[in-house]
Amino acid sequence: MYNRFQFNQFRSLFAPRKPRHPLVRVAVGLLGLAILAALVFVGVFVGAAMIIAGVAWKLLASRRQAARAADPQVVEGEYRVVRKQALPLSR
Repeated sequence: MYNRFQFNQFRSLFAPRKPRHPLVRVAVGLLGLAILAALVFVGVFVGAAMIIAGVAWKLLASRRQAARAADPQVVEGEYRVVRKQALPLSR
């Protein structure tokens, strides 16, 4: 009455297949290693470039702030609004 679905038929569909010829196996393995090495190489240099760009950005930003002459009469600061505390109700 119920037709069960056979998953065993599709297991080989998604399994990686290795070539049978030994030279092709070696070539595919070397190609995989070359792709892996290229990705690591690119990743390291992109990461290093991002770090160098961030350090350069910080250095240039601090240089710009130092170039501005601050008025000695101006006091800079930060503030925040504090709400008035509610008194507890008397009993």
